[in-house]
Amino acid sequence: MKEFFILFILFIPLTVNAFKNRKYDFYKNNEYFIQKTVDTKEVDKGIIKAKIDNQWQNFQLVELPEEFLKWNFKRRLLMIEKIKKKEPPDFAGPHNGIVATYGAKREDTKLGINCAVKGMGFLPKKEKLKEVINLLKESINDSFERKINILESLYKKGKEIFDLNKQVSLELYTTKDFYTQTFLNQIVNPACAIVFLDIPSYKLKVIAHLLHPKNPYLNEYEKDVCEYINLIHDYFHGESERKSIAVIYYIVEVFDNSPGKGKGIKIK
Repeated sequence: MKEFFILFILFIPLTVNAFKNRKYDFYKNNEYFIQKTVDTKEVDKGIIKAKIDNQWQNFQLVELPEEFLKWNFKRRLLMIEKIKKKEPPDFAGPHNGIVATYGAKREDTKLGINCAVKGMGFLPKKEKLKEVINLLKESINDSFERKINILESLYKKGKEIFDLNKQVSLELYTTKDFYTQTFLNQIVNPACAIVFLDIPSYKLKVIAHLLHPKNPYLNEYEKDVCEYINLIHDYFHGESERKSIAVIYYIVEVFDNSPGKGKGIKIK
């Protein structure tokens, strides 16, 4: 017990000093941050503004092409079939997006580049978002089989339900005391790329908009987005200890990365 107490005392100043001396502090003694490198005021007009490499630029949003949607929804429905049969799901495919970022060096690295696998999904259209949230909340305590069937029904009506110029994810591990390299890069420089390991393979070039669920300045839509992304995660993984940072990936370019015919050619 004595040895544990000594180690505990020694550990505290190391942790505090690491936080105190770090280069970036986006929380500023608050329980939330505000991303200042993305402007969504004109997003309903199809324009996202972002500060990339210290310069504000306008980007036109694009909808995901038909071939991407067919691949994505088909693979998701196949994954559900595997789960129903109690077969292990594939790690390749549309759920696990490989996100490449750059922009800031964390204290433990000499390079500000990063690549990380993130759970990726669709966001319901603005006019359908509350409806889907209510559906998930009403059925969250239902049987696993019932919940899988609900998810299947959403994907079968994918083009009708989901917003086709966005993908979404969660920043699960960042807290006010610890920043992942992905978070740090995206909040400083929100331009990034998402690649999906599969055949066919696609690459999305996107602007990442990070939303902290405790930010009191979020508008109603942004609050709904945070609620939905956390809810759809907990719907199958179980209730989390805290609400995580939501990330909207606004799609500005689409490439076919498939071997052979694709070769990284821009298709949208």
